Order: sequence, then structure tokens, then C-alpha cells
Amino acid sequence: MSKRNSTALVPAGASSAAMALPAVGNLDAYIAAVNRLPMLSPERETELGRRIRDNTDLEAAREMVMSHLRLVVSISRQYLGYGLPHADLIQEGNIGLMKAVKRFDPERGVRLVSFAMHWIKAEIHEYILKNWRMVKVATTKAQRKLFFNLRSHRTDAHTLSAGDVEHIAAKLNVKASEVMEMETRLTGQDMALEPMSDDSDDDYGPISYLAAHNAEPTQVLERRHTDRLQGEGIAQALASLDARSRRIIESRWLRDESEGGTLTLHDLADEFGVSAERIRQIEVKAMQKMKAALAEYA
Repeated sequence: MSKRNSTALVPAGASSAAMALPAVGNLDAYIAAVNRLPMLSPERETELGRRIRDNTDLEAAREMVMSHLRLVVSISRQYLGYGLPHADLIQEGNIGLMKAVKRFDPERGVRLVSFAMHWIKAEIHEYILKNWRMVKVATTKAQRKLFFNLRSHRTDAHTLSAGDVEHIAAKLNVKASEVMEMETRLTGQDMALEPMSDDSDDDYGPISYLAAHNAEPTQVLERRHTDRLQGEGIAQALASLDARSRRIIESRWLRDESEGGTLTLHDLADEFGVSAERIRQIEVKAMQKMKAALAEYA
């Protein structure tokens, strides 16, 4: 595996010698080795999950990761059509697996294999979008979803006809204009910013006339950070609240004029049958919890 030594995941004190991954020299040998690693029983998985959750047990985490490496290999094969190295796809998927193990809660009644699939695919998606092209073809969450769906629904390399666009739009439940925009991004060619040679005064590239006065790196990162907090961050923070607290925050801060505008403390007090002061207290506590969730997300 590139960039990382796969033997670093071997649990030094694993309960079974079979959990040790031998040193491997190529990808085929690595895949063969991880496929020989034993899978965990539900009871053992629950035990390890509790050790990780309660004691941050690194040996338990190592055993959980090792037993699910074959899952990463299986998922990574679905993305070989993007022309990126299989070893790198597996590597990124392994990062997602480690994140899943860290966040896994055995008390929810869900096996790690189901929980980890989301994290593995998310890391692989991020890697593909960063490396498939020099210029990103998808920036928002909706565009990323459309990017992968459109790639899987295209049957050949030819430009989509109007009928194809309508068919795919209906199948993916998106607007035809969105399909056309993503199709343009997918089929567009990268262009060199600088001239190909210095032999002629007539040769010039986009770098000669393109200027982005608001593209200073720190400003770009700050805007991107703000956009994430206002979108995914707030959604995640709201999800951390109970139903009543979420209703109060949404009614007090997130309602627009089309919904009748924001509600007062007295409006909500009447709705929940408590005093306006109690609604204010719940609002303050909910805002504190959301701030903590946003800080963790950031």
C-alpha cells in the first residue's frame, strides 16, 4: 500500500495470531492477506466496541479495523472506473474505516459493517473528487451526489442527447438543467494556464488574462469554512437537539417570511403549555449545545 505501511495496523496483543497481517510487497498480496483475516462474531464486535467507547482501547480498535479491511477492498473495487490507483482508493477507504471504528456505538444494534460503509465511501468520494481532475467538477453535496450517479448511469462516452438528459433527470429525480451542467463539467477538458511554449509571442494562456482578486487562499478557506458551518454544520447541530428544543430554535431563528416569520416566546409558551421564561431557558440551553456541536464539527 502506498503512503502507509499496512503492517502498522497489526494488533500487537491480538487474541488470535491470525489477526496479524504479514509484511506484503504488492497489492495482490495485501488483498489476499486481508481476505484471510478472521471476521468478528457479533458478541466479539460488541465487546471490542465497548472497550473502544469506554476506555479508548487501541488494541480493540486495531482488531476491529483489521477484521474489516476486506470490506474496504470490496467497496474500493466499485470505483476503479475513475482511473485512480486501486491502492490509493483502498488507502483512503481504510481512513474512513478507522473513523467509523472510532465513532461506532455497539449499543445501537447496528453491525460495524453497515455503519462503516458510509464512512468508507465518503473518504473515497472525497479522494476521487480531489484527484480525478485538476479543476473540481463538484463542490456542493448535491453536485457530488449527482456526479457519482451520472457517471454510473452513462452507458458510453458520447455526449448525452436531449432525450438522454430527460431520462436521467427523471431517473435521478433532479432537474434536466442540473444534469446538463454536470454533463458539461464531466466532458470539459482541462486547459493549461500557462503557454505551451515560449517560441512565439502569439502564444498565451489563460494565466495572461485571468485574475481572481478575491481568491486569496485564506479568504477562500474562510468562506468555505463559513459555508460548511451554515449548511452541514447547522444541520448537524440541530440534529443533536431533542424535538422540543429543535422546534424552539427553528421557530425562533430559522423561519422565513413564507412560513409566517419567527415566533415569539409567548407563541411557543402557548404551544407547549409552559411559561415564556421556561421557553427562554430551553432556547439558551439549546443554543449552548449547538455552539458546542458546531465547534466540534469545525
